Parts: sequence; C-alpha cells; structure tokens
Amino acid sequence: MTDRILNQPLFLLLMGIGSLAMFIPSMHATLLGSHHEARSFFYAGLLGLLAVVMVALAMSSRQRKRGEMGNLLALFAGFSLLPLLLALPFHEALRTTSYLNAYVEMVSSLSTTGATLFDPERLSPTLHLWRAMVGWMGGMLMWVAAAAILAPLNLGGFEVTATATPGQSDLLHGRFERADPQKRILRVTAKLFPVYAGLTLALWIMLAVSGDRPLVALCHAMSVMATSGISPIGGLQEHGSSITGEAVMALFMLFALSRLTFSTDTLNSKQRGIQTDPEFRLGILIVIGVPVLLFLRHWLGSYSMDEGQNLLVALRALWGGVFTTLSFLTTTGFESAEWGTARDWSGLSTPGLIFLGLAMIGGGVATTAGGVKLLRVWALYLNGLREMEKLVHPSSVGHSVGNSRRVRKQGAYIAWIFFMLFALSLTAFSLVFAAFGSSFENALVISVAALSTTGPLISIAPETEILLVDLAPAAKLVFCSAMVLGRLEMLAIIALLSSDIWRR
Repeated sequence: MTDRILNQPLFLLLMGIGSLAMFIPSMHATLLGSHHEARSFFYAGLLGLLAVVMVALAMSSRQRKRGEMGNLLALFAGFSLLPLLLALPFHEALRTTSYLNAYVEMVSSLSTTGATLFDPERLSPTLHLWRAMVGWMGGMLMWVAAAAILAPLNLGGFEVTATATPGQSDLLHGRFERADPQKRILRVTAKLFPVYAGLTLALWIMLAVSGDRPLVALCHAMSVMATSGISPIGGLQEHGSSITGEAVMALFMLFALSRLTFSTDTLNSKQRGIQTDPEFRLGILIVIGVPVLLFLRHWLGSYSMDEGQNLLVALRALWGGVFTTLSFLTTTGFESAEWGTARDWSGLSTPGLIFLGLAMIGGGVATTAGGVKLLRVWALYLNGLREMEKLVHPSSVGHSVGNSRRVRKQGAYIAWIFFMLFALSLTAFSLVFAAFGSSFENALVISVAALSTTGPLISIAPETEILLVDLAPAAKLVFCSAMVLGRLEMLAIIALLSSDIWRR
C-alpha cells in the first residue's frame, strides 16, 4: 500500500507544497524575533523537500497506471498522512505538547474541521498563522479535488445528477473529456487558484479596513474561504471589525452554498444563473427561515420589554441569528458576536441541536463546505413531493424536464443511501466515543463535528465545552479518522476500497 501511495504524483505534489508552505511561517517568526519557531519551520520544510526529491527519484522508474482511482487514493493519503509532516514544525515549535496532539491539530486544520486542542493564548502568532494556512490549503485542495477527481467519478454529491453510478468514471457518457487525470488536475488548479487566492486577498483587505488586526484579518479570511472556522482569538466575540466585519464575512460565506457562485467548470448541463440553482435557493431559504423562526419565538418571549429598546435589541438578535445560521450551514462554525443577544434578549435559551442540524445539512456540492450537502437534501425533497403527489393521485405520471428526472428518481435513491451511510457512521462513531468515556451527548456532538467538518460545534453545541485534549489517545485517533471520513465522504471510501487499484 505504501508503494502505491508514494507512486502517486499527486501525493508527492501535496508533500512538496506543504513543505514549501513552511517557509512562510518561518519568515513570519523571524520577523517577530522568535528564532526557535523560525528554525523549526525552516528545517521541517527542508526535510520535507528532501524527502519528496528522494521519493520522486526512487519512484521515477516505476510504471504508473493512468486512472481516476489513483488520484482518489492520493487524496485520501493527503488528508491522513500529510498531517504527519505538517505536525513536525508545530510540535517542535510549541514544545509543550505531544506529537499526537500536533497530528490531531493538523488533521483538523487540513480537513477544514477547525476543532482545536489548545487555548488561543497558548499558541504564538506564528502557530496561529500555520493553522490557518493549513486549513486554507485544505480548502483549496477540496475545491480542486471536487472538479478534477470527485466529479469524474460521480462522487462528492455529483452522483445525484450523474448518468453513471457512484465511483465509476463518467468519461464514456461525454460528461468529461478523455484527458490525463494529472493534466486535468493542473488545468482545474490553474482556473480555480486565482479565484480562491483573489477572494481571500479581497476579504483580508476588507476585514483589515473594518478594524481587525492584520494577522486576525488574514486568519479569518482564510478560514471563511476554507470554511474551517479557525481563529487566532477564539472566535468573533472580541474581533475589532464588529458587525461590519461579520457582514463582509457573510457575503463571502455565500460561496460555500453553491459551486455556481465561483465556477461552472463542473457543470454537466446548460449553464444557468445562480438565481435558478436549487442549492443556492435552498441555502438562502434556510438562512432566512431559521433565524426568523427563532426571532418570532424570542419576540413572543420578550413582549414585556420597553418597545424602543426591544426593537434595537431585536435587530441585533436577528443579525446574530442570520450570521450564525449561515456560518454553521456552510460548516464554518463562526459564532456571531450578537449571538449572545439572540440567545438571551428574551430569556429563552436556544438548543444546540439546531447547530447540529445545520452542520449536518452542510453547504453546496464542489465547495469547501462539509455535511450531507444541499443538493442531496434537495433531491430528497423533490422525491418526497412526488411521493405525496402519488398518494393523492396514484395513477399520475410525474413530469420532469432535463436532469430533474435523474434527481427525482435515481438521484434521490442514491442521496438516501448516502444519508443512511452518514447516519450509520454517526451512530458507529458515537458508540466508539461513548466507549472511551464520553457521555452520550458529548459523543454525539464530537461525531457530528467530525463528520460534518464543523469543529466549533464542540465548544458551542453542548452545555459545557468539550475539551478534546482530555480524550484518550485512541479516541483522538478515532476523531482523526472521523474527520478524514467526513471530508472525503463514505461513498468515496467505499469506491476506493472496492476498486481494482489494489490488484498488482
């Protein structure tokens, strides 16, 4: 298995990029006068580059098989094995934690989960920058992988509208050209990276102008684009940009609701406007509907307050609900600074179960968001409407146009299979965490946070914050496996295990 992984150019490329990225925090630490951290990242980067060159030379004479499954294997290895390299400078620079904790932190960052084992005060600015950078690179990796790896294999949500079964190449049906998979990855990267980097730069500048410190603005900008929820100050409660910064971040979070907001490279049908995209429309409906319901519930509970004060607090509470709902629906996990107002202004508490549900729904297909995905939810909704129509008119014939027939029949069936696999995975991981000593509620929250890649759930959803650092070593490894599974999805793992890539 090791030979097969090391023989994948994509995995070596990921190792090289991760090693080169270490020189950025090395320079940052040098400017801050933290020479130990600078040496830690510099030496780790050199070690990584040396390992990549040696492995590339050793494998240069090996014959590589062109195929989609090889890249899927490299993607799986990237999320599970690459953090071993990324954790080296983190562990060496911090010096007060175990290598296992550093590995868990890097898996959480690379998978854009954003769960952390450390208090913000314990980490230096350079380590905060490294966490945000790793999360940002993980988001870019998923953007590219969705279009260049998962889409041709009808995985990652594309199976809902595809013509072939999940895990099988759709090249024969004319959806994708018969090109070298490696060249497809490079071409997609060349198209998406300028967009991804440009949006991050624009958001960074806007947050800095709004009042955030440069490092905080940069980390939050990278976290929003990657939907990782990583923050050097532990959230948005004490950030300097206030509601203005939250409004800017909310605007950029919309990119995680639909792939049509930034790209049409993965479409298999005629190009349509964003206003007709079912994912985006369903996402906006949830973002508006959930806060309005909470707003009305809170309004009824606070009718006795002074009318003028009540209106002002109500508007703040409404904004806190809208931003936090959008944040957790896109699996970013940032909590609005006004969320406390939305929770407390009427004296009624809002259960964390709402956040768990939003995170499980997730964002759009081919975005950095996790969860079940809005397109699958939409397919199940269409199928439910059709079933209710048949109850009223048993002999009716469903009408469909274009690809909607696939969505309402085979697509809904596959979406239901994925939902059941997600539920079974959630049950299994919850039982495992409970067996390691966590309460049922905590085990459920940890499992949802990992499988939906929404790490901040761990500190917001339960009544008392869960401390990941207190988990047993075996439980931490299980948490890592759940994050990797949540990032790649169960259908992709099944397709990888059942492929012929393991045959010699």
